Amino acid sequence: MSQLQVIAHYTVSPGNEDAVLALLPKLVEASRTEPGNISYVAYRALDDERRFVLIERYVSREAFAAHRESPHFIDLALGQIVPLLASRVVEVSDVDE
Repeated sequence: MSQLQVIAHYTVSPGNEDAVLALLPKLVEASRTEPGNISYVAYRALDDERRFVLIERYVSREAFAAHRESPHFIDLALGQIVPLLASRVVEVSDVDE
């Protein structure tokens, strides 16, 4: 069975950087507690304070689907963070173990 690698690129709308910076650790912490999560980290770009990258790894596609249905993803990511973004690009890849 393949693991799943997710790389999400966030560009924050001007003026919303501090709000997103405060919300991301909550999303990271909650996501790391999911049974199908292997790792979940968020980084801020050195050359642009508005850009973030989230790197996530799941045991399976099903685990990623469960993540996207979790209360913390729906509330924090979709409900609070995404409305503060200028753009969001999510790359999903199978990873051979």
